Amino acid sequence: MYDELKYWYLRDHKLFRALSFGQIKQLCIITGFKKAAKGEIIYFSDSDVPRIFLLKKGAIKIVAVDEHGDETIKDIIRKGDLFGELALEADKEVNEYAKVLSDEVSICSFLISDFENLLVKNPELALSYTKFVGLKMKRIRNSYTNLISKDAKTRLYQFLTEWSERDGVVKNGAVIIENYLTQSDIAQIICTSRQTATLLLNEMESNKLLVYGRKEIVIPDPIKLRT
Repeated sequence: MYDELKYWYLRDHKLFRALSFGQIKQLCIITGFKKAAKGEIIYFSDSDVPRIFLLKKGAIKIVAVDEHGDETIKDIIRKGDLFGELALEADKEVNEYAKVLSDEVSICSFLISDFENLLVKNPELALSYTKFVGLKMKRIRNSYTNLISKDAKTRLYQFLTEWSERDGVVKNGAVIIENYLTQSDIAQIICTSRQTATLLLNEMESNKLLVYGRKEIVIPDPIKLRT
């Protein structure tokens, strides 16, 4: 049953479209598969067995920990994203972990050694992987640039716009987002205090720009967040 699930998960991902039926079936043999529930930690950067992970369902946050033990949300991983040792080698300077945000996630994973062998044997896959990781790094760099150059309100509006575009469902002209983030999470993502994030969200509600709830966020008119 798991082999069948892994086959369909891998076949449907754009990264593996260059592989044949037989190659994907072979890949299933070396691919780990698991499900995890909300709050579970599924990856530590200092693991003795470095892996690359592919998220097939749900949402995960990558949390960086500094030398003082302070935590910052580094990235939000959604369906189709890769995370883990993307540079294909363990980085002992990095201290981070991945924690499940949604009610449930489904994950495929590869040992780095197995994945490297796969890339060597399949140049087209290697090229696709390079492009995939390059785009991901570009998105992260753009996020850091926004943190430096824009104020907290603009960062919040931009984050909600991007979140609605990726995860939102349009209904009667409004966008509904399943809310798997706390206000503290949002504050970390836009690099501000929880008090400031709460104040800005309350201000948005007062101006009828959104309806904030623990389970969902409703944005009546997404275009207004871009003005």
